[in-house]
Amino acid sequence: MIELNSSSGDRAELTAAIGLAIMQWQDATQAYDDAVGARLGLNMAERHCIGLLHGGPQSAGAIAAATGLTPAAVTALIDRLEARGLLTRTRSLEDRRKVVIEATETTRELSARYYGAIAREGEKLIATFGDAELATIRRFVTAALELQRDQLVRLKAEAPQPR
Repeated sequence: MIELNSSSGDRAELTAAIGLAIMQWQDATQAYDDAVGARLGLNMAERHCIGLLHGGPQSAGAIAAATGLTPAAVTALIDRLEARGLLTRTRSLEDRRKVVIEATETTRELSARYYGAIAREGEKLIATFGDAELATIRRFVTAALELQRDQLVRLKAEAPQPR
């Protein structure tokens, strides 16, 4: 466990250690997701789509916006995943002109198989923190996520660098 100290040297060391840990966590998460994708024969866009559906049904337009894919590419992606039984397309009950994309039971079972243990162990880890610590972690993660999203928007808005 790291001792907290108010000296600027210790703070700089702690800040650097946090930054390194976050980068390693991102790399480990990406490596795990890549391994799951390889095992299931899913590319990154397909995994991203399925991940979006974990939060509930989505429109094809929402999937396109989240993935950055063109509408035609999203249609092809949905066709592939539907053919494999990993999602379904249905007409919206509110607006019959709209199509709703949903994960299937097979997708939920695969998610539980490959990510269930991580979720269960994560819950055990979270239980080791007090309420004040959890509030701080939540504040940090929320702010870091907002920062990351803002930087992505900024990067996408910049002119591409010549190769």
